[in-house]
Amino acid sequence: MTLRLRLVAIIGLSLTLLWSVVAVWMFMDVREQLRSALDERLAASARMVAGLVARLPAERLQVNGPPVLPLDVIARDGLACEVSLVRSEVAIQPIARTATSPGLEGAALGYSTSVYGGKPWRTYVLQVGEVRIATADRMDAREGLLREIALSAAVPFAVAMAVSLALLWIGVGRGLAPIERVRTALLNRRADDQSPLPAIDAPPELQPLIDTVARLLVRVQDAIERERRFTDDAAHELRTPLTAIKTHLQVLRLACGESGLHGAAGEALANAQQGVARLHRTLEQLLLLARLEGAAKPEKAPRADALHAAQQAIDDASAVAPQVGGASIRCVELQATTNAASLAIPEALLVSALRNLLDNALRHSPRQSTVVLRIERLPGHVAFCVLDEGPGMSAAEVVQAAQRFWRRGSGSVDGDIGSGLGLSIVDAIARRYGGELHLEPRQVVGMEARLCFPAEE
Repeated sequence: MTLRLRLVAIIGLSLTLLWSVVAVWMFMDVREQLRSALDERLAASARMVAGLVARLPAERLQVNGPPVLPLDVIARDGLACEVSLVRSEVAIQPIARTATSPGLEGAALGYSTSVYGGKPWRTYVLQVGEVRIATADRMDAREGLLREIALSAAVPFAVAMAVSLALLWIGVGRGLAPIERVRTALLNRRADDQSPLPAIDAPPELQPLIDTVARLLVRVQDAIERERRFTDDAAHELRTPLTAIKTHLQVLRLACGESGLHGAAGEALANAQQGVARLHRTLEQLLLLARLEGAAKPEKAPRADALHAAQQAIDDASAVAPQVGGASIRCVELQATTNAASLAIPEALLVSALRNLLDNALRHSPRQSTVVLRIERLPGHVAFCVLDEGPGMSAAEVVQAAQRFWRRGSGSVDGDIGSGLGLSIVDAIARRYGGELHLEPRQVVGMEARLCFPAEE
């Protein structure tokens, strides 16, 4: 759940709960006020009828006169009024009543709630002298009126809550806008960008976080720079004595003449030369990796021709491939489905990446096998596919393959385990120039290394 959604949910639920409690309280208060108002209406109606009855001639209100039939008056359904003469404590004679009156002779004085005809009625009885006035209304009519009031208030309340939640969503979004600006600034920042974070319009509460991120970026840049300098300096410091050792070994072999050294001495000299060559190659790769990770990426990189770079990489890889009798024991085949493709990457780095892939494939392929370098033009990019017939890698090994100094324990078929930097360099070059490196086992045998770079249409 996003921070915005979480804030809206918490605040929205809190507001909804709060206003629901307020609405229930208001409803209870309105119901009580309505009940009091309707009761007061009953009492006012009774007093008004009593005032009218008091103006009637006295002979019309004789208690000892003969009984008369009550006069029925048309009234609205749910309301009732009845005027009676009190002849005795038990004899009450109605003289006028509404047609809807359920018979209120037995109603008690004042306010009361009784059931007449199976329906509850709210009654008010007023007695003035020997005249008794009873007014009443049905309780279901009261409840219906209360429901109408509640419904008329609930619809605007619901609309107001919906609008409030929408405004809350917009307001929280605007309140979190500084965080989004910080995220955008960090997202658009290049990995090699050593400049400080640009000034961001943010509230005071967010400024400590921005300052902390800025200080963290400075520390990370310093750590990367120290690592790059250490790698660069160490490689440079080792290059000179390594070159001297290589020269001494060559002088020793020349001094031994054409016959050379035999037995253990000759084998030791050959192993020493191979070790020096491997160490020299490792130093060159360390220097290249340090330059890739430390130097700033140019705004506009020089362009490279895909086909020309692939051919150059094949020539370089074939020149150092193991040979028997002057001929390579493995060959590289170029398959190109496109004649020309321009890539935004220096050609030397593209050649280096392809050469490392080919060198890795040649090292792990069986003898008398063919390594294929295929160039594919796909929408928006160019793919270089290196296919070998080696033992392949498991899924766990594929994940670790691009890490520095990672090597398979078994090494190559010729016993050369490599430096463990080749795929790291390829991955660094790919990421630096917007490309991707994918390693996956082939269906039958071997591995496929796919190196993709963006290309102009």
